[in-house]
Amino acid sequence: MAYEQLRLANQGCFRLYTAARLITNSYQPCLSKMGITYTQYLVLMVLWEHDHQPVNDIARRLLLETNTVTPLIKRMEALKIVSRRKDKDDARRIIVSLTERGRAMEKEAAEIPDCMEDIFCGKEVDVEALSSIFPVLDDFIAKMSKIEE
Repeated sequence: MAYEQLRLANQGCFRLYTAARLITNSYQPCLSKMGITYTQYLVLMVLWEHDHQPVNDIARRLLLETNTVTPLIKRMEALKIVSRRKDKDDARRIIVSLTERGRAMEKEAAEIPDCMEDIFCGKEVDVEALSSIFPVLDDFIAKMSKIEE
C-alpha cells in the first residue's frame, strides 16, 4: 500500500461508523416489538420530552436535515403514532404532535434501555466502559455540529 494513512485500520471514522451501525442494528429486536424503526424511535424520544414541535426543531434536535425528517414523520403519521398540522401563527410551519398511540408507546419504550443492556451483556460488552466514552462523544458532537445546549 502506497499510503499508510489510508489503511482501514487507521481510520477513526470507520470505527465510529461501524460502532454506530452495530448499535443501531442491535436496537432492532427491541424496536420491532413496537413496530418502529430506530429513526422513528429517535423522533418519538424528542416528542416524549416535549410534544407539539415544529418539524424544523425535531430535525435540529436530531442533527438531521428537514428533508430527511419530513418523510419519516409522514410514515409515522400513517402508523397513527403522530399527527401533523399547520402552525396557527405561521402556515409554513408544520407542528408534529403525539397521538394517543404515540403517547402510549412511551411506556413500552421504557423497557428498551434494559433490553439493550441485555443485548450488550450477551455480547460481553462492558456497558460501563461504553458509557464512559459518552462525554468524549458529546464533546465531539457539540464541536463538529456547533450546537450550543
